Amino acid sequence: MAENGTPGGPSGPSGPYGPERSGAGARRGRVESVEERADRHWAELLQEVRVTQTGVQILFGFLLMVVFTPRFATLDHTDRAIYVVTVVLGAATTGALVGPVSFHRIVSGHRLKPQTVAWAARLTMTGVVLLLATMASALLLVLRIALRSAAVPWLVGGVLAWLVLCWFGLPGWALHRYGRGPRR
Repeated sequence: MAENGTPGGPSGPSGPYGPERSGAGARRGRVESVEERADRHWAELLQEVRVTQTGVQILFGFLLMVVFTPRFATLDHTDRAIYVVTVVLGAATTGALVGPVSFHRIVSGHRLKPQTVAWAARLTMTGVVLLLATMASALLLVLRIALRSAAVPWLVGGVLAWLVLCWFGLPGWALHRYGRGPRR
């Protein structure tokens, strides 16, 4: 086992794409053209958006139904304000996560795939941040109604900290720990 946690051998540590070489013959990552890289990144991004979008659509659908329940009329002003903020955040999240698809549809065929991937990635990350805010807001509303306790902000803060760790902290740590050079 090599120092970086990957299996080692006579040719040195192995990376995820085969043996890595050092010195003048070193090669990192894949050998692909800009267009091939853009195609690969687009396919990966689309899969990520599909997974995220499903959860957002379910959450947003439930949020939209709340206003039509008998219990909604009994909510106080603060809970109604939290609900409105949550619905607006849910709509913004949906917009950001659908954005890459419409962006691609509009510019498709204009030889802008690398730029499309870059903008779609930005929209997707914006959608993830908005999803974090939507989930925190929805959790705040549900726990306020269910518990009516001073513990609610602590519970929401704990879940929010966990989501930030899972969604941003661990990937950031892995990038810092294992990242080697520019993104490919």
